[in-house]
Amino acid sequence: MSHWMRRIHKWVGLILAIQFVLWMSSGVVMSLLDGDKVAGREFRIKAPTPPAWPRDVLSTDAVLAATKESIMTISSGWLLDQPVYRLQNDKRSWLVRASDATAIVVDARLAARVAKASYSGPGRAGAPRLQESTLETRKHDEPVWRIDFDDAEDTTVYVSSKSGAVLEHRNSTWRLFDLFWMLHIMDYSERTNFNNPLLVSSAIGGLWMALTGVWLLFVSVRLAEFVPSRWRRSRAVNLVDSRGTRQRSIDAGQGDTVFQALARSGLQLPSNCGGGQSCGLCEVRCVGNVPVPTSADRALLSPAKLEAGYRLACNLPVKRSLDIDVGDTMALAAERAGVVTSVKPLSPFLREITVRPNAPVACRPGAYVQVHVPAYERDASHLEIPEDHHEDWRTAGTLAALANDAPVRRSYSVAVPLERCDGQLTFLVRFVPGPKPGRGSGYMYTLKVGDELRFSGPFGDFALKPGGREKVFIGGGAGMAPLRAMIHELLAKGATEPLHFWYGARSRRDAPYMDEMRDFASKYPNFHWHLVLSEESGQNDIPSGLVHEKVKDGLLRMHPNLGSLEFYVCGPPAMLAATRTMLRELGVNDTKIAYDDFKI
Repeated sequence: MSHWMRRIHKWVGLILAIQFVLWMSSGVVMSLLDGDKVAGREFRIKAPTPPAWPRDVLSTDAVLAATKESIMTISSGWLLDQPVYRLQNDKRSWLVRASDATAIVVDARLAARVAKASYSGPGRAGAPRLQESTLETRKHDEPVWRIDFDDAEDTTVYVSSKSGAVLEHRNSTWRLFDLFWMLHIMDYSERTNFNNPLLVSSAIGGLWMALTGVWLLFVSVRLAEFVPSRWRRSRAVNLVDSRGTRQRSIDAGQGDTVFQALARSGLQLPSNCGGGQSCGLCEVRCVGNVPVPTSADRALLSPAKLEAGYRLACNLPVKRSLDIDVGDTMALAAERAGVVTSVKPLSPFLREITVRPNAPVACRPGAYVQVHVPAYERDASHLEIPEDHHEDWRTAGTLAALANDAPVRRSYSVAVPLERCDGQLTFLVRFVPGPKPGRGSGYMYTLKVGDELRFSGPFGDFALKPGGREKVFIGGGAGMAPLRAMIHELLAKGATEPLHFWYGARSRRDAPYMDEMRDFASKYPNFHWHLVLSEESGQNDIPSGLVHEKVKDGLLRMHPNLGSLEFYVCGPPAMLAATRTMLRELGVNDTKIAYDDFKI
């Protein structure tokens, strides 16, 4: 539950943060605006003290007697220099002259006189316009006369079409204030309701954020973290191999996580989130008494792995001595280094980087290494962009500075078997330009031939299954890397089973290794290559659309035996999720689907 609560907490917090910025910025702007201008007092003449009521006018009784309609209220007043009575019933209100009880029509000429009499500015009045009630006169639900003045503030005077009274003086300062007032109270229609649903929802969301934040604090912080290690009971984390043979024993304090205990002993499990229970890379297999999976385990590990005893090391407290299988213990302990031997742009935002390790590395197709990204700060001039890619980078917008304030690790799959490239590691790196480029891809994109690269590994369980079943590879983006390595491996070893590779890209410029895949298809009768373009119209044999839909229509719907197929899927999260959903809907068993989600 805490994993999903964190995700919901993050997105709700983002939405509320945006509104909080609007609250703060609108409040600041409104406080800086001139109050007299906002109130419409700058050019408004204060109404003079009315003169004494004349004696030679009709009395209220006389006016009521002369009026044929029923009257609910009657009041006396002045319209310019003329005494008047204002009459009202349940249907309408109107003016009559106090001298003879005849009705007064507030027409354009009279409205202009009233507006000019209330205005002291330098502007000239425009032609009066009769309007229905607008946002600028929202407190008065009646038709109004609008008279604009051509001063620097674009003053507008509104005069009631019924009573002839000056309702409002509006200007450009008030209009700016009104915009920020709308943002401040979140009433985007009438701009008057403090209790509108959006504001109430934001208040409830803020309360929810506070309560869930306190809850997440308690579930994220273990009591043992506040107890000095020397006061805690000593426990052991025993590292075993796949046969259960103990390889090493690690001392840990009760309450530590397995991730912390191994890190202190020099064994750094792969992780993109630093033990934050969000990437899922630090999985270990518990041997013996397996603890109940947590919500983070269930969210980030497959049901098959949970059943096999896999748990996230960053979420696995050492309450007793544990036996765990972490795979190759030496790979965890070793920090390797290599030298960049080649940097090759394959597309505007996809680059192949080849590294020669200082010592031989055994790495099967589908595995990944963790690149050690140091703290760095570099400007865009460190990027070498080919001439034919300049327009794509200009279209993507201004590139922000490349920076990383603390060392991190990032995972990159090997794109070709090492024995096929003289023991070198080949990575496929995708760069996403924008205001905040990725810390790992930003570092990798600035590497040049001769630079040193430090890494750990290899890691991962995304691998070819033994046997000669017909295989379907579905990929997109940087998912090309592990799938390409697997295909190289199969073809080099003489695989005879049908191999189908469906790869999705935005456009042909974004699709790497197209010529290589076409050559494979022409050289090996059992290899079938299919490129699918999502944002560009295909030509001839290149279809357009989403890759998971095209593989479904082009292969799976007509296949006589889906149960005989093996699927290998790797690519962006949305593509991966859509493909897995499609395969489940077709009835493909999860055991026939191997995938690598990059732990994003």
